[in-house]
Amino acid sequence: MAKRKTNRHLQKMYEKGTPITMVTCYDFTFARLVEKSDIDTILIGDSLGNVIQGQDTTLPVTVDDIIYHTRAVARGNQSAHLLADMPFGSYQANDDEGMRNAARLLKEGGAQAVKLEGGAAIAPLVKRMVTAGIPVCGHLGLTPQSVNQFGGFRVQGRGEDAGEQLIADALALEEAGAYMIVFEMVPKDLAKRVTEALSIPTIGIGAGNATSGQVLVLQDLLGMNQDFCPKFVKRFANLEDSVVKALDAFGEEVRDRSFPTDAHSFD
Repeated sequence: MAKRKTNRHLQKMYEKGTPITMVTCYDFTFARLVEKSDIDTILIGDSLGNVIQGQDTTLPVTVDDIIYHTRAVARGNQSAHLLADMPFGSYQANDDEGMRNAARLLKEGGAQAVKLEGGAAIAPLVKRMVTAGIPVCGHLGLTPQSVNQFGGFRVQGRGEDAGEQLIADALALEEAGAYMIVFEMVPKDLAKRVTEALSIPTIGIGAGNATSGQVLVLQDLLGMNQDFCPKFVKRFANLEDSVVKALDAFGEEVRDRSFPTDAHSFD
């Protein structure tokens, strides 16, 4: 069995200048395929609300949902670093509840670390988690759990004041003990500035190529939803067409009784 990568492994990659790869994955089947690749980190994201559950936002996702999917991913992949999202409502009410839910993601889900959205305001909770032995990844820029506050999915950090606030938030998370920070949909020059200001890895999604690594949702990079292609997504395959063609071929052979043949049958 391969040895699972840890936060220390990612830090060493960062110090050597080796870009870190991350994909968002939610199930055993895809986790098994990621195992056959050389991806460093799997994020079990609350984006499963959109990708798996068909929700309009990530807000309905629960801690139990994340635990369920993290378990499935952990069974399919034994080498990538496992990072689990803390969904909306799992830590905003009070720090004690946040601690309990973070512990559940590690104890019940098998995650190695948790990801929280927010900056300086959550730094005390981040510090408490890290002190208790829970590795924490931050998430700044477009934080999907705040979509209602932002008024939609919009680039964040534009303008001098907003940029300085993002840098201050990133430094606060680092000081609190976060081992990595995700930057989503922020101007590339700002992402470069904040990456250079930190001594921990940064992961970009829609944040240019100067971050320490990149993350994409697995279904997005595989081209499994042709109707969804924001600017920051690159399709490295076109599986939607392949899957539909395979289903049509199956249906046609069933209807004309060319499948199953004797080779697929038992005497």
